[in-house]
Amino acid sequence: MSSSICGDIDAQPHHVVLFPFMSKGHIIPILHLTRLLLHRRLAVTIFTTQANHAFLSESLNDTSASILDLPFSHNAPDIPAGIESTEKLPSISLFHSFANATKVMQTDFEQALQTLPHVSFMVSDGFLWWTLESASKFNIPRLVFNGMSYYSLSISRAVANDRLLFGAELDDELITVTPFPWIRVTRNDFEPPFTEPEPKGLKFEFTMKAITATKNSYGIIFNSFNELEPLFVDFFNRKYIPKAWSVGPLCLAEPPKVRNEAHNNYKPIWVQWLDKKLEQGNSVLYIAFGSQTQISPAQLKEIAIGLEESKVNFLWVIRKSESEISDDKFEERVKDRGILVREWVDQREILMHESVQGFLSQCGWNSVLESICAGVPILAWPMMAEQPLNARMVVEEIVGLRVETCNGSVRGFVKWEGLEKMVKELMEEEKGKEVRKKSKEVAQMAKKTMEEAGSSKCTLDLLVDEICGKKT
Repeated sequence: MSSSICGDIDAQPHHVVLFPFMSKGHIIPILHLTRLLLHRRLAVTIFTTQANHAFLSESLNDTSASILDLPFSHNAPDIPAGIESTEKLPSISLFHSFANATKVMQTDFEQALQTLPHVSFMVSDGFLWWTLESASKFNIPRLVFNGMSYYSLSISRAVANDRLLFGAELDDELITVTPFPWIRVTRNDFEPPFTEPEPKGLKFEFTMKAITATKNSYGIIFNSFNELEPLFVDFFNRKYIPKAWSVGPLCLAEPPKVRNEAHNNYKPIWVQWLDKKLEQGNSVLYIAFGSQTQISPAQLKEIAIGLEESKVNFLWVIRKSESEISDDKFEERVKDRGILVREWVDQREILMHESVQGFLSQCGWNSVLESICAGVPILAWPMMAEQPLNARMVVEEIVGLRVETCNGSVRGFVKWEGLEKMVKELMEEEKGKEVRKKSKEVAQMAKKTMEEAGSSKCTLDLLVDEICGKKT
C-alpha cells in the first residue's frame, strides 16, 4: 500500500489507534488485541475515558501501550452525570441513549489524533460509528471491531434482508432461515428493531448509523476463528462488505494467571475455594450471567432452589444489585458445596481451573469463546441481545446443552425443576460426558489457530501487512 497511508515503512514503528466502546465486554477483547499488535512491533495508543482508565491500565501495565483519556460530558437527559460505562447504567434500557451520546467525544478525539505520531490504521468498536468520520478526515483506514460471531451476524442479516420475522403469527413459531435451511429461529431470538415491521426511533437510528459506518470502513475484525464457523465465515465474506478478518479467540493472547502456591493468602477467596474442591476431587459448575443482565427476584429464587436441589458443587457470580436471594438461609445451607461471589472476577481464570467442568452461561460471545478455549461445556441460558442466537450456535453447531423454560419459549421463565434436571445432565450424566469430550477437542482447535501457522495468526499478519505494507 502507498506510503501516503502508512508513511515511510523504514522509519518509526507503525502506529495503531484502538478505541473500544465503554463496556467491559467490549474493552476486554480490545485489550487482548493490543497484545497481539504489540507483539508485531506496532506502537499502540488506546482511547478511553477517565472512569475507565484504571481498568485498562491495570490490564496493560506490563506493556508499552499508551492510554489517552477523553472527556465524556454527555448531555443525555435520561443518563445521570458521571456515568462512563454501560455497567453503571441504572437500566440496560438506556443503552442506546448512552451509545448515541458517545459522539460528544468526537471533537476531542480528532484534536488528540492530530497530536499523535502518524497513525497507520485505527480499530474502533462498531458502536462508535462516528469514528469513521474522524478517520476519514485524516486519511486513516478504519477497521471495525465486531464483538459478535459470524453465525449471529449472518443470521440476523439474512432474517432482516428476507423479512422472515413478519410472516410468523406467534413469537415462538419456528422460521426457516433461507440461506441456512437447517437452522430454524423464532421472533423471540431477536430484539427490536429487528422485530419491528416498520422500525423507527432511537434504537433503529443508532443501528442504521452503525451499519452504514461499518459498510464504509476498511474492514471488520471478528473475534472468532475460521475453523469454528467456516460456513458462516464464507457466507459473510461472499455476501457483505467490507472484508472480514478472523483474528480470535483473542482471549488466548492474554497469558493465563500463575498463582504462587507459596503465597496462598494472596489468592482471591474464590480461587482458594476452587483449589479446595480440586483437592477433594469434586467438579464444579460455574454460573455467571454477565454484568448487563437483569434477573428478576422470582427467577433468582428459582435458580437458588434448582442449584440447592441438584446437589452439585457450584460457584455463582452474582451482581451486587441481585445479591440478596430472598431465602436468607440459602448460603448457609449450601456452604459446603456452593459459593456466591459478589465482586468482579477473572472469568477466564475460573474457567481454566481444573475443578470447573461446566458453565451455566447467558452466552455472551466473550463467555462462549472463553468457555471454548478452556474446554468447558456450556449450559446455555440466553437473556438479551444476540445471546439467543449464540445459544443456538453452541447447542446446534458446536456442542452444549440448554436450560428448559417452563413454556418452551426462548425468553420464558425457568422453574427450578427444569434447571435442576439440566444441571444434573451436564455435570453427572452421559450426555454431559459427551459434550465435555467434544469441548476438549474444540479447545485444541482454538489453541492451534493462534499458534505459528494457525489461521487467526496468519490472518492478523496478512491484515497488518496489507495496511502497512510491512512484513511481520
